[in-house]
Order: sequence, then C-alpha cells, then structure tokens
Amino acid sequence: MTTLYGLEDLAIGAGGNTTRLCLFEGPLDLSWKHCAITSDFVAEFVALRYRASRSLYREVRHNVGYLTNELIENAVKFRAAGEVVVEASVEDNVFRAKVSNLIDGEPAMRFQHLLSEITTGDPGELLIRRIEANATGTNANGSGLGLLTLMSDYGARFAWVFGSGEPDGKVPLETYASIAVPDISN
Repeated sequence: MTTLYGLEDLAIGAGGNTTRLCLFEGPLDLSWKHCAITSDFVAEFVALRYRASRSLYREVRHNVGYLTNELIENAVKFRAAGEVVVEASVEDNVFRAKVSNLIDGEPAMRFQHLLSEITTGDPGELLIRRIEANATGTNANGSGLGLLTLMSDYGARFAWVFGSGEPDGKVPLETYASIAVPDISN
C-alpha cells in the first residue's frame, strides 16, 4: 500500500529524457556538501540551454538549484541508511525532479504529519504562520519553510509517495517536484 501527499499527476516519474544520479552511502558518507554539489550540477545542466541570455540562465540556474537542493537536503537529512537517487528532466517548459530514498518509520510518520499540514491551504498563508511559529519557538512539528517557500514564491508543485514499510521498518519515499522554466526561444 502506498500513501500519496500532494499532486497525483506529478507522481508518474521525472519525464521522458531523464538524467539519473545516485548518491551512494560510503566511506565519505552523504553530507550537505554532496547536496550542494549535486544540485549545482543539475542546475547547471538545465541552465546551459539558456546561456544566450544571461538573465534567463541565472534565473533558471537559481530556481532549479534551489528546488533540487531542498529535495536532496531533505532526502539526506531524513533518510535511513542507503543511497539517494535523483532524477531530473526538462520537457514542455517544465523542470521535473524525483528524489528517492528510504526513511525510518518514526521520521516517516512525522514527515507525513507535516505534509498533511503543508499540502492543504494556501502556501503563502502557511509560510507566514510557520515563520511566525519559528520566531516564537512554538513550531514543534518541523518547519517546512523550504517547501512552503518553493510553493508560495516559486510556484513549485510537489507530490510525495510513501511506499509500504520494509521488514526492517524502513519506508521507501519518492518525492516529486516540478517548476516552470522559460521557453527556450525567449
């Protein structure tokens, strides 16, 4: 049995022409440095098609990098032992990403609770409430600020699919995201 949060139409893969990167757990361990390097690579890969326009290149590189970094950081931060798989594509002026990892049962339940809150209601209003709760120290459920900022300010769309728990208590998690990118002819 799977549980879906967010937009069902996103949970169908990263697209046709997909780049796939695997971050393996190993002697160097997965860290924040790997998140930044990987998201910079994906952002540069996508933005290169806009290099004729410095402003479009910078906009796309920033937006795709921010989205991808947030997804990878969340996967690394909350993952159970194992690899993190990042898939990315651009099709019809939409950047799509899918990040897959395993998450332990208890953090999965907490994350599902957070997602049930941030996927309902207006992202802009929820963002303001979360910022206020963080400032006063009354936010005990995790912030979700990065995801809400992407939803509110960048128009990012999300879906999360939690798979059936494994015998060892780990839960497969697939995070899907999309964000508009400019038409290449502009």
